[in-house]
Amino acid sequence: MDFGLQVLSRDAATHPDGLKRLAQAADHLGFGYLGISDHIIIAQDIKSTYPYSESGTWTGVGAGLCLDQLSCLSYAAAVTDKIRLLTSVMVVPHRPAILTAKMLATADFLSNGRVTVGVGVGWMAEEMAALGSPPFEKRGAASNEYIAAFRALWREAEPTFDGEFVKFHDVVFAPKPVQKGGPPIWVGGEGAAARRRAGTLGDGWYPTIRNPKDQLDTPEKFAKALGEVHRHAESAGRDPSTLDVAMFATGCSVRAASEGRDGERLVFTGTAEEVADDARAFAKAGVRHVVIGLQSADLADHLEHIAAFAEGVMPLMR
Repeated sequence: MDFGLQVLSRDAATHPDGLKRLAQAADHLGFGYLGISDHIIIAQDIKSTYPYSESGTWTGVGAGLCLDQLSCLSYAAAVTDKIRLLTSVMVVPHRPAILTAKMLATADFLSNGRVTVGVGVGWMAEEMAALGSPPFEKRGAASNEYIAAFRALWREAEPTFDGEFVKFHDVVFAPKPVQKGGPPIWVGGEGAAARRRAGTLGDGWYPTIRNPKDQLDTPEKFAKALGEVHRHAESAGRDPSTLDVAMFATGCSVRAASEGRDGERLVFTGTAEEVADDARAFAKAGVRHVVIGLQSADLADHLEHIAAFAEGVMPLMR
């Protein structure tokens, strides 16, 4: 198992030197992945339900400050050497399919093959409307089509595509990504549709463990859900063992334990030993990569917490 670090495209990363320092710290401390979140424009009035809070409200309402994820990905490529660069997650319908495929291929080319594409279908209808995305109610079907179009552009010498949302022919797409076949695509999401998409289309599954409606916060729950992903893969004629398995652990802390549901310790919070025990348990459930999300908008505090995790937890996993 290895660990990744999630960086929001706002907060500490929007300091002039913030993203560079966070990316380089994660690289030097031995994290395997640098995840970057995705928002482009924030509506002032959001009626969409945020799926990752009990109340359904999002803490970013009214805060329009956010950097573009894919621009940050290429910037991070330039200031790091080894760490893999992860869209965590990229909302697939946010950008036109051909442009997105080009931006991801460029980041992969410039990073010498270090890009992994975490994808989701999105939850904020207001943002998609402002961006001119496909209709919100068709975002799942559009995302499936975009993923297929990415792979056609990345893999085919003379790519063509004729879908409902994407059409192209008689085009040259170069350079191709460094990674043969294109960057791996990890499908985010926890529910039934996401599990099906991961099994049938993804190179891996990348859920968060704290969705109130689809809790995956115990190894037993995670293993059961992963079994469903594998069954979808088998039904599609795919080998489930080839699918990578990652998860996003938001609210991680090695400073103090947080209280979870039913008064128990929130998983991935507590002492370094407790967090390492959590990681070992999820590894037995099939998880290969854990991306941690640390709650701090202060750059110095964020850097201190990254170092505490790397120096406290990671040696216990070797």
